[in-house]
Amino acid sequence: MTIAVSFPAVTSLHAAEVEVSVEIPRLNVSEYHRPYVAVWIQDENRKVAANLAVWYQLDDKGSEVGTKWLPDLRQWWRRTGRSLEMPVDGISGATRPAGTHELEFSSSDKKLAGLKPGQYTLVVEAAREVGGRELLEIPFAWPVEKPFKDEVRGKEELGSVRLTVTP
Repeated sequence: MTIAVSFPAVTSLHAAEVEVSVEIPRLNVSEYHRPYVAVWIQDENRKVAANLAVWYQLDDKGSEVGTKWLPDLRQWWRRTGRSLEMPVDGISGATRPAGTHELEFSSSDKKLAGLKPGQYTLVVEAAREVGGRELLEIPFAWPVEKPFKDEVRGKEELGSVRLTVTP
């Protein structure tokens, strides 16, 4: 005797869209260098749960000339950077000019797929040669049941950092 069992199409109960907006302010200084920026998600124990982006200096040929300065992103470097072999596909890229830069991820993205339900923090760290260093954090719960939006503002190296998560 054969028993046929059919399963309806399954959709993710935790499908979500994550948008991160990072503003790099235009600074009026005599010697300006674009900042190195790292964007990641950490869990309640401050352990890195997902690397989202790392922007650092590349030369005109795409060479990784700026990797020696990555330790200037102190928190990111201590928590995960030193264990990574740069470049990291889909995460690392060239520094960005002044302006607002958008990152978008789906919960099915491999960067977010491993997030278990719990409390997390979005962390954005910036460091600039002949400049300063700044770190901003936005706590959030995962998964979200209703839309979540929060924004923090830096004082020097970062402008507005916004996190939007929609179910």
